[in-house]
Amino acid sequence: MPDLYHTLLKYDIGYLRIIAGSWGLELETSEVDSASEELCASFLDLEAVTETMEILPADARSALTVLLESNGKMEWAAFARKFGEIREMGEARRDRERPHLKPISIAENLFYRGLLARAFFDAEKGAQEFAYIPEDLFEIIDEVTKEERGGKSTEPLGRPATPVEKAFEIPGSDHILDDATTVLAALRLNLESNGLPLDRQEQAPALQNLLITANLVKKDIPQAEKVKSFLEASRVDALRALVEAWQSSQEFDELRLIPTIICEGEWLRQNQPLVTREFLMDLVNSIPHNKWWSIPAFVRGIKEKFPDYQRPAGDYDSWFIKRTSDGQFLRGFAYWDQVDGALIKYFIQLLHWLGMADLASPEEGKEATAFRIKPRVESQKPDLRTSTFDGKIVVSSNGKIKISRYFSRAVRYQISRFCEWDDGGERRTETKEDEYQYHVSARSLTQAKEQGLKAEQLLSLLVKYTNGNVPPALVKALKQWDAHGTEARVEKLLVLRVNRPEILEEMRKSKASKFLGEILSPTAVIIKSGAESKVLAALAELGLLSEIEI
Repeated sequence: MPDLYHTLLKYDIGYLRIIAGSWGLELETSEVDSASEELCASFLDLEAVTETMEILPADARSALTVLLESNGKMEWAAFARKFGEIREMGEARRDRERPHLKPISIAENLFYRGLLARAFFDAEKGAQEFAYIPEDLFEIIDEVTKEERGGKSTEPLGRPATPVEKAFEIPGSDHILDDATTVLAALRLNLESNGLPLDRQEQAPALQNLLITANLVKKDIPQAEKVKSFLEASRVDALRALVEAWQSSQEFDELRLIPTIICEGEWLRQNQPLVTREFLMDLVNSIPHNKWWSIPAFVRGIKEKFPDYQRPAGDYDSWFIKRTSDGQFLRGFAYWDQVDGALIKYFIQLLHWLGMADLASPEEGKEATAFRIKPRVESQKPDLRTSTFDGKIVVSSNGKIKISRYFSRAVRYQISRFCEWDDGGERRTETKEDEYQYHVSARSLTQAKEQGLKAEQLLSLLVKYTNGNVPPALVKALKQWDAHGTEARVEKLLVLRVNRPEILEEMRKSKASKFLGEILSPTAVIIKSGAESKVLAALAELGLLSEIEI
C-alpha cells in the first residue's frame, strides 16, 4: 500500500487544508508536496493518532477496525456497500458545499479526516479499486487500537452451532473412494449409467470432475496406469491424493457444479476458482477443529465481512447466472444468497464428501445447518480403513458375488468388468450395508470377451481372493463357457400354433413362408420378429381368422 506522503500527493491543496483542520492544524504552505510533508510530520505521531481515534464516532472506529482486520485494505465495492460512498465533486463544488462538515456516510467522514483513501491495485483477479489506510498510518492505528481489539487481527466468522443445528449428525467418510471405483469401472465398461446408487447421484458431477482433475480420466477414458496406482493405494493415501488434486486445481470450478444455478457467458474464463477455494479454506481453517459450527452464521459472517470474496471489483452484473428451476437470471447483489451464499454451502458439502468435515442438521432429511472440521486425513484411522483387504468376497453357486466396500478396490474394479450390475433389469450397482452386489451371466461374459477378457481370469480372481471358496457349480460354468460359449439360452419368441398340420403346410407354400422361422412341431412354428401383421394377413387370405394372445 502507498504510504501517507504518496497518498496525499495526488490531492489538491484545498483537500489537504480540510484534513489538516480535522486534526486541529493549519498549513503554512500552499504547495502540495510541502503540505504533504507537513501533514505527515504531524499525523504520523502516536499521541496525535491516539487523540484522533478518541474523538472518532463509534461507527467510524468500527469501519477502521474492519480495514485493520483486512490488513489495511478492502475492495472498494465491499467497503462502500457496508460504510457508504464518497460523493464525487470537483474543487469548486467541494469548497462551496463543504461536505466535510456534513458527511453523508462513514466512508466520507473517514476520507475528510485523511484516515481513508481509495486507489486501484493489482490483485489476483486483476486490477481492482480498494479502500485503504496509508501504510505508515496503518501501523500506528493498528498499535493504538490493538489492545481494545484484544490483540487479534481476525477471529473465526460465525458462531458455534446450537443444539438444534447439530441434532442429527452425518459423519464424513471415505465413501468417495468406493464411488470413484464404481464410476471408473462404469466408464471402462462404457455403461450408460455412472453406476452410483440413487442416494449418491447428487455428488456425481463433482466426482466426475474430480477424477479428471486427478488425471484418472481423460475424455471419458480411464487412464490405465494412474487408475491402477489409485486403486491399489491404501484408503488414506488414495483419499489424500483426491484432496490434494482438488485443493491445487485451477480447473475444478465449484461454482459451475452447484445444482441450483447455471453459469453462462465469457466471464467464466476470468473466474479463478483456485483463488476463491484458498480464501474459503483459510476461513474454514480459522474455525476450531472438532467443534460444531453453524453454517447459516458462517455464511452470514462472510456476507457481512467479505461479500465480494469471489467477485472482481464487486461485479454482480456481468456474471450471467440463471436459476435452474425457472431460468431466472440472478444479477445484482440481491441474489447473493442464491449464488455466493450457495457456493459457500456447496464448498462445505465438498469437504464432507472428501471426508474432511462432518455435517449435522435439525433432523434426518433436512438441509445441513452445522459442520465440524475433522483432523487431517492421516489421523482418521477410526473412520478410514487402511488395510487393503479389510472386507470380504462371498460367491454363490448361482453366480451372485457380494463384495464389501472395504475390500480391495482394485479387485472389485476387475471383478465388476465380468459381471452384471443390475437390479430389476437396470444397470447399476446396488449398495446394501457397505456391500456391492454383482452376478455373472452369459451376457456379461460376452461383453468381457469383447474387451479381451476371459472367464478363466475371473475364476482365478475369485479363487485367489476367496481362498478357494468358489462353488463347484460356478467353477464348472465358467470353465465350460470359456470352452463352448453360451450353451443355453432363454428367449422371448412369438409362436404360430394351428389346429391342423395341413394349415402349416399351406402357409409354408405361400408367400408368407419368408416370415416363418424354426418349426417347433407339425402344428407350431416361430414367427420372425416384426412379421406378426404379415402372417395374420396371409392367414386371412387362406380364409382363416386368427388372433394374437399376449
